Amino acid sequence: MITKANLKCPKCGYLQKVEMPTDSCVYFYECIHCKQVIKPKKGDCCVFCSYADISCPPIQAQRYEHRSN
Repeated sequence: MITKANLKCPKCGYLQKVEMPTDSCVYFYECIHCKQVIKPKKGDCCVFCSYADISCPPIQAQRYEHRSN
């Protein structure tokens, strides 16, 4: 499971490396550059699924489960 993601702010474009929690989704995240509070796009569970280069750990785990069944 990958726990670090490159999260890109949709407002200012700032790219930051962020440690993702392994047991929950992050619905709100404040950009450290412009202070914009980021929320996920409609249909996504968290900001990482919307604006990062990799899905959050809970979604990674779901995909792994589906592949192994």
